[in-house]
Amino acid sequence: MSVAGRRRASWVVVAVVVAVVGASCGGGSKKAKRATTRPSLVTSTSTVALPPTAPLTGLPDPNRETRSRPALDVKVENTPMVRPQTGLEAADIVWEEVVEGEITRFLAMFQSQVPAVVGPVRSARLTDPLIVWPVGGIFAYSGGAPYAVNAINQAPVNVVDESKAGPAMFRNRSQAVPHNLYGRPPQLFALGGQPVPPPPLFQYVRAPDVFTGQSVAAFTVGFAGDDYRVTYTWSQATGRWLRSMRGRPFTAASGQQIAPTNVVVMFVQYAGGVGALGAEASLVGQGDVWVFADGKLVKGQWVRPDRAKPAELRDAAGHPIRLLPGSTWVELPAVGYPMGVMAAAG
Repeated sequence: MSVAGRRRASWVVVAVVVAVVGASCGGGSKKAKRATTRPSLVTSTSTVALPPTAPLTGLPDPNRETRSRPALDVKVENTPMVRPQTGLEAADIVWEEVVEGEITRFLAMFQSQVPAVVGPVRSARLTDPLIVWPVGGIFAYSGGAPYAVNAINQAPVNVVDESKAGPAMFRNRSQAVPHNLYGRPPQLFALGGQPVPPPPLFQYVRAPDVFTGQSVAAFTVGFAGDDYRVTYTWSQATGRWLRSMRGRPFTAASGQQIAPTNVVVMFVQYAGGVGALGAEASLVGQGDVWVFADGKLVKGQWVRPDRAKPAELRDAAGHPIRLLPGSTWVELPAVGYPMGVMAAAG
């Protein structure tokens, strides 16, 4: 089904009934007496409700499966040696953050889909609590420096590492430690988290509205080094952004190319210095944002005064930037990292 086909609208039907009570004649005199009443206006309003939607994608959820699940946040490695990773194609939202040495790692959020396996699962960083604070749920990871572990323990999540996971995590003995820890989302969801369901992180376009902006054929997020610089190319056929690195498709272990509906690029400062040990993305405050959807780009600002609430995305006029229903990748390059945009032909 196309992206447009998944959107729904609501119609409000108002029925107005005007009843006029006819005149009647009274007796007892030669001159007829006319009894009149004023018109009676009866208004009945009924609303055809929108179908339920998944909170982290905005896609229809007619069976209400997402109503009974929290968010599952999994920290996933992104070094070249572990690619292709497992399960990323099923994530509702994936955040790419800069860590020490200016490499990147993923924080994948699952809620509308439950893959059998996801990983490799790696350690927490100081940026992670700020990402997960608004959605809560379950945070699955493999440990970390004491300051990072202390920070994630303060967030409103059910923290699950290898020592607590039991059969919900396992080691793939064919791979080297520490790159071989994997999670089983069905069992991780069973460990429970709050709230259920999670609140939305983004606002979404609803028909008949459309996403409008500058037409774009492709764009590159200039993370440091060829092993982390990423390009997204617009596919009109699929209505998605095809992710690639080093000129090759960036695929999951299933063979499926990662191709989100939306890409949100939030330019952030890293407290402590980008790429430094213990660096933390400053995700409370505001900064520039570039939002890519439907083959277009809208530039604006992200604004987040409170860590307990998601960032608001606003265009140059201050209006909300609404994404298309579907999966989203959020890139967190440091301010000053290069961005390259190729305009669409014609």
